[in-house]
Amino acid sequence: MSQLEKFLKMAEDELTEYSTDGRKREKLRQKINLSLSLTQQKQMKDELLATMPSGIFAEIVENQRQTVALPFWGIAGLGLLFGISINQPVCFLASILGTVMAFRIQKWGWQLQANRLLLRTLEDIETRVTQARQ
Repeated sequence: MSQLEKFLKMAEDELTEYSTDGRKREKLRQKINLSLSLTQQKQMKDELLATMPSGIFAEIVENQRQTVALPFWGIAGLGLLFGISINQPVCFLASILGTVMAFRIQKWGWQLQANRLLLRTLEDIETRVTQARQ
């Protein structure tokens, strides 16, 4: 597991806690400062920026992952309902596909949020270091 993957997992763990974004960044900042030098932090930030998807759809999924996944949950529910009531096995396929798509969208949104949290934390560290040097 690379350093970036390790810190992305840490960021995902921070997302599970009920606290403000500032508190999440502060806790993550302490972990990063103890583990990485400034050059490693810069390299990680560059690598993270290179891997982050850009575009309107990625931004929407990052901010509203549950809203984007909601139609697929509806397809899954309707497929299950029609599969049971009409006794059509094809509808069960729609149910399975809708569930898989909803899970994947929500997982992708969760990973995008973790990427953004880690990026903001690294930028926060960088601004603190530049302010301390001046």
